[in-house]
Amino acid sequence: MEPGLRTYKLKAQIIKAMAHPSRLMMIDELAKGERCVCDLQKVVGADMSTVSKHLAVMRNAGIVEDRKAGLQVFYRLRVPCIIQFFGCVEAVMADRRASFRLTA
Repeated sequence: MEPGLRTYKLKAQIIKAMAHPSRLMMIDELAKGERCVCDLQKVVGADMSTVSKHLAVMRNAGIVEDRKAGLQVFYRLRVPCIIQFFGCVEAVMADRRASFRLTA
């Protein structure tokens, strides 16, 4: 059965939630394992409020989930295979570079 428009909208929501350099950096870091917000803040180099907003976007899209431990909040990837998407993006990037070299 062909996926309907709703399915494509959900896919777009997930991809949009990743579509920021800071979010991609956090996903890459979370691929190594659970991290507290303070660790992600160091990786991104942004203030706590900005990091929290990025994490909220990814949590709402189902990319990450959180766990509270005292005053700290820890995040992890809900579905770690999302990191495989990076490999596909990198393949497209490599192909673009190769195409550019061929036409230059």
